[in-house]
Amino acid sequence: MISKRASGFTPFIVMDIMAKAEEMERKGEHIIHMEVGEPDFPTPKAVIDAAVVALKNNKTRYTHALGLLELRQAICDFYLREYGVSISPDQVLISTGTSPVLLFAMLALLDHGDEVIVSNPRYPCYQNFILAAGGRLREIQTYPEEGFQYRHQDIAKKLSRRTKGIMINSPCNPTGIVMSREQLQDIARFDAPYIISDEIYHGLVYRDRAHSILEFTDRAFVINGFSKLYAMTGWRLGYLIFPKKFSAVMQRIHQNFMISAGGFIQWAGIAALAKTKTAVRTMIRTYDERRRYMLARLTDMGFVIHVEPTGAFYVFADGRRFFTDSYQEAFRITEKAKVGVTPGIDFGSGGEGFLRFSYATSLENIRKGLDRLERFLKKKK
Repeated sequence: MISKRASGFTPFIVMDIMAKAEEMERKGEHIIHMEVGEPDFPTPKAVIDAAVVALKNNKTRYTHALGLLELRQAICDFYLREYGVSISPDQVLISTGTSPVLLFAMLALLDHGDEVIVSNPRYPCYQNFILAAGGRLREIQTYPEEGFQYRHQDIAKKLSRRTKGIMINSPCNPTGIVMSREQLQDIARFDAPYIISDEIYHGLVYRDRAHSILEFTDRAFVINGFSKLYAMTGWRLGYLIFPKKFSAVMQRIHQNFMISAGGFIQWAGIAALAKTKTAVRTMIRTYDERRRYMLARLTDMGFVIHVEPTGAFYVFADGRRFFTDSYQEAFRITEKAKVGVTPGIDFGSGGEGFLRFSYATSLENIRKGLDRLERFLKKKK
């Protein structure tokens, strides 16, 4: 019998869209993928070279459960350089992507019935990590005209004796919105035990800069990794930064559930931090060109962009003038227009009426895909 907990896990709809698109491709259809947030760039050569050297030098064994000291120190150096915050290597856990470290953070924080404040809409998997650890969601509705950002008074109403943390994500998936210094400072002032900050899209910012929650409080669990900024999705390398008192328990959790991330991949991570500035700058310039083109085209078609996204590689577009059911519409667009898009309902009820478009594909593909979408929408009139 399937457990009640597992039965309560919500689906990740974008993966269903991708599966449908791949099924159509196997039948000979040409699909343009704007549903999945995966960089189309190759992993920088310096990273690949470092992995090859590590393999040749037999760096293929278990590492310390928290990860290679050299990589943990490199992450500490990175956060000092980028954000002016000082952390130590015993506050860093390296694992196989950001999803495991988010789960491990929830396991370290939550007892049965403890609560985590989350926004609606939000990244779809957050609730399942909380549920897996025995926790409960305290959901806050956010609004498109405010960039789907928390309101101070709404958080204040949700805080309770069972609150263990407030979940934030900046730059945000699905909206591409970057939280300001003032917004982060406001979150840090709340009398909640911890803030869980998903910073996986840091670095992918096209105006000003992203701030880390660690600039404003040390009561934070920070999730970050190498998949997005360094085009390393398949390498599965992420990390968690946590308050010092959690060091021993994070080490125990990782020993039991994962042992360690791959040794040679961790050496490649060091190279990503140290040797990829030129490659990253090129990717960011290219993403920004795609972003500006997509925003202009979607607006011309009649989609509404309530607040301009300036981070990550997504546009969360209001399509309520075209449809009311984003789930059905996303599948129709995939099947009829041959363009993969993500329904807003995947991100919570607050995303209904929206579609998420990823510009982590070539400008040529974006042009073709939006041309197809425009023809599809005109036929509906």
